[in-house]
Amino acid sequence: MLFRKAHSPFINANTRVHSIMYQVLAALIPGTLASIYFFGWGILFNLIIATGVCLLSEAAVLKLRARPVKPTLKDGSTLITACLLALALPPLVPWWLTVIASIFAIVVAKQLYGGLGFNLFNPAMVGYVVVMVSFPREMTYWTAPLGAMDQWLSFSDVFNIIFHSAVPGQASIDSITMATPMDAIKTQVALEHDISSTRQSPVYGPLFGVIAGKGWEWINLLFLAGGLWLIKMKTIDWRIPVSFLLTLLLISNFFAVSDYATYPSALFHLLSGGTMLCAFFIATDPISASTTPRGRWIYGAGIGVLTYTIRTWGGYPDGIAFAVVFMNITVPLLDYYTRPKTYGDLEVD
Repeated sequence: MLFRKAHSPFINANTRVHSIMYQVLAALIPGTLASIYFFGWGILFNLIIATGVCLLSEAAVLKLRARPVKPTLKDGSTLITACLLALALPPLVPWWLTVIASIFAIVVAKQLYGGLGFNLFNPAMVGYVVVMVSFPREMTYWTAPLGAMDQWLSFSDVFNIIFHSAVPGQASIDSITMATPMDAIKTQVALEHDISSTRQSPVYGPLFGVIAGKGWEWINLLFLAGGLWLIKMKTIDWRIPVSFLLTLLLISNFFAVSDYATYPSALFHLLSGGTMLCAFFIATDPISASTTPRGRWIYGAGIGVLTYTIRTWGGYPDGIAFAVVFMNITVPLLDYYTRPKTYGDLEVD
């Protein structure tokens, strides 16, 4: 009797790179739409510019390296980098700043290391860190969320600000931008004002919602919903988000209980800034994150500790990008010392 011969592996996963990437993109949609709703057309312009520049940069470098262009552009990894970068940037940043961030993300952080699968750092966070350090003033161009300002900027106004640096009327850019809730609290605490007075002040009060910043809490909840769907679909591993969020929750709660007037609550930290975007879409990057079970716990916890440290005592209001990039450096060490035992291996003292 003749038997059909087969070669290992005998259990095959039906997942492919492009299917995983497009599931992540689908999970980003609710939070992205909420970001556009609360912060205006600028987020949409960021998405268009970042997507175009990232795709063109990827194609140009692949051409120079004599590598196939279409399969790489179709796998969705470049689109995710563009979306994460666009969502992290303020809505009124000049177009050239988004271009610089996108080029650094793709050319330097991704392709310089060999492309997808070889990059040590999260490309989107590298692009963000470069422009944050280089152009700190432009990175404060956040508009007040919907319902917290008297007049909403029109499509043409946002277009002129981003592409021509032309502010409507006789106003200045400072008159139509505002600090984020995290930045407001950090600045006021440094001036020896407590959190309660900051939330009730006529200047900063409209920025705050029930728990965290107005708009920010809804955006984070929608990114949380998208992230939970990714875990249910087994697109991402649950250890990194749980470790990151649990660490941030415990540390922020410890300090808030010790001095509630100076340190924001744990819920404020969880639903402010890019917390949920980081937990489920940035920290879980399969290339730059730890790959072992124990390593993922340590990796997520490290991001949580660094994020809280930078938010509370550092020079930046959020700090997620710096925390992720720093922990990316530790991944080879984490993976080496947390490798699971090989089945059948004997330990020899």
